[in-house]
Amino acid sequence: MKKIKKIYLGFRNFWKIFKQNKLGVVGLVIFLIFTFLAIFAPQIAFYPPLTTGVGDQFLNPSLKYPLGTDNLGRDLFTELLYGARITLLVSFIAVITSTVVGVLFGAIAGYYGGITDSILMRITEIFLVIPPIFLALVLVALFGANIINIIIVISILSWPQTARLVRAEILSLKERPYCKAAIAAGASDFRIIFSELVPNTMTTIVVNMSLTQATAILIESALSFLGFGDSSMVSWGLMLNNAQEFFRQSWYMVFCPGIAIFLVVLSLNLLGEGLNDVFNPRRKK
Repeated sequence: MKKIKKIYLGFRNFWKIFKQNKLGVVGLVIFLIFTFLAIFAPQIAFYPPLTTGVGDQFLNPSLKYPLGTDNLGRDLFTELLYGARITLLVSFIAVITSTVVGVLFGAIAGYYGGITDSILMRITEIFLVIPPIFLALVLVALFGANIINIIIVISILSWPQTARLVRAEILSLKERPYCKAAIAAGASDFRIIFSELVPNTMTTIVVNMSLTQATAILIESALSFLGFGDSSMVSWGLMLNNAQEFFRQSWYMVFCPGIAIFLVVLSLNLLGEGLNDVFNPRRKK
């Protein structure tokens, strides 16, 4: 009961501060709406995904087809809902993977310093100096355009930023008295890093994850739009790819997935700002 009460009080204090950032709340609401639509897409959608011929081609939005139909007679509302599932799922898994790798690299580099730090940071710089979309296209072209490879590619592109942030935090934290006390007490490096240091970087990590997911959505959408996505699964980027040659006669084929990408990316950036207000001790009163 004490743990439950502690969690409840922690959440209440978090929400008390977070709700003061109105844009952060707006971002959270928008993101939760799209997450809800993605999770319950099978219950909300009118048809299975990628089902052709459910209506005539290029039908304008109506009560029967809320977002109209595309060149193959597919219901765009259904495609948008299932596209949210793939786009959000790919970005979420990629963010978790890249965060784990980035935290591992950053924590080791920051704690040990010296030659270890130099080697690991040079590795991160190699990935940072290469244009992300160019590297993504090369990797997908080499290993194939399927959902697993796309997740791996996005993770490869995203972890260096996390590593640099965590390293900077660890460099400061390892000089704190509690860390020096743990070293003097004979605690192992593993325990010091993952029990004392990394938990104290979680605020930075959480804020960075929201911003990284926004970037991951843009990368996935760009790859799919350029024809390097998984064509067996509908995503917002694939919808844009299919719509590009029909833009003049069916503007809504581009508008619907485009505005969805814009809103989700915007919501994650607003959410990140809201989280930063909560976790940043120097936030404005």
